[in-house]
Amino acid sequence: MTETMLLDPVQVLVSSDQPLQVASAALFEDDRLIALGDEARERAAEQGVAGQSRAHQLLAPCLVDPHSSLPSPFTGGGETLETLIHSAGRAGYGQLALLPNGESERDSPERLKGFQPRGCDLKVHLWGSFSHRGEGERLSSHADLLDAGAIGLSAGQQIPSVNLIDRALLLGEMAGAPVLIAPNDPSLRGNGMIREGVETLRAGWPADPTISETLPMGQLLELQRRHSTRKLVLMNLSTADGVEMLSHTTSPPLATVSWWHLVQDRSNQTAENTHWFVTPSIGGQADRQALIQALGEGTINAVAVHGIPLDDEECLLPPDQRPKGLSGHHLVLPTLWQRLVVDLGWSVNQLWQALSFGPARLLGQDEERLSIGSNRWLLFDPDQIWNQTRDAPYAPKAANQPWIGVPIRGQVVSCGLKIPTNQIG
Repeated sequence: MTETMLLDPVQVLVSSDQPLQVASAALFEDDRLIALGDEARERAAEQGVAGQSRAHQLLAPCLVDPHSSLPSPFTGGGETLETLIHSAGRAGYGQLALLPNGESERDSPERLKGFQPRGCDLKVHLWGSFSHRGEGERLSSHADLLDAGAIGLSAGQQIPSVNLIDRALLLGEMAGAPVLIAPNDPSLRGNGMIREGVETLRAGWPADPTISETLPMGQLLELQRRHSTRKLVLMNLSTADGVEMLSHTTSPPLATVSWWHLVQDRSNQTAENTHWFVTPSIGGQADRQALIQALGEGTINAVAVHGIPLDDEECLLPPDQRPKGLSGHHLVLPTLWQRLVVDLGWSVNQLWQALSFGPARLLGQDEERLSIGSNRWLLFDPDQIWNQTRDAPYAPKAANQPWIGVPIRGQVVSCGLKIPTNQIG
């Protein structure tokens, strides 16, 4: 039996090239969008379908995550590909791009198989490994990986040898595919956990110097200048100094920022908040403000979830021994809506540029948009308050989710994507 639903009024964002429609209408049949605006109202009237008032809610295209990690996609008691797809899809994400690190580094074509769920509307993209085994010593077969379906090439969370990057860009087997490199030098970071600053000293944590980002970034900017036809992407920019370097570069590379760096800084860091330890390190208020400004101006092109799920045992390790990172696709849109739209006055179009349109372009994919006949949409209620718990339906299985037990404002209340269970293959 066909189920028909009319939302009237509702706010509607169709695409990146159209303004927000504040008091529009949307008609659905079995989760597929069949009409918008006056046409939706007329067709609903013909069918005798009454409208549901959702004036404060937003109907918009799905979100896109340009990079996250999933070390154990098919095994283990923590986050798996199936649980991640369900939690991310429920949060409105229509595309996920997974980094190549994991149980087997995706450095060969055969290791790219089995990641797209059967009968699932959420698209899973895979980054191929930039180097053999991810060790950063010799190149993987870039052409073979891309021919097998890799979305691009990634070197993981730290910069490999500059000579190796230069050689790869000169060979050019990646053609126009993105090459994702983190401006992060672990030898300069050392044991640092928080970016250097007064608050870091007060908290008593080892400091991560700013040069652990700016020095490798200078090298990457020079490589982009030398190889201007290549699509170099700086992964997770995190400092005001890095933003300044990028903004003063002619023909700069693309860049992403982790959502966590847009909502947190070291000013609130305490010894108890060890889940804040991420790579790259959290900086100060000036860093966070610079990142937000650069994102709004388009100097930074996309917001990444950059989820790194940990299990319960890993979270019990001492802070200096546990892997750094956190999870939470379902927290990104609510949190950034509050920080950017409510607090800073960003438009809905600006936010979707950062969370959907920009990431899709970075990945070389068509932008998400509301299309008649499609079920690729989400409905967001910015006023919905819910409690962040691990046992909620569709909640991520990762143990390192921030704000457990804390009420969250804003939630994706519905999403048209079809995501069947037990269909990974």
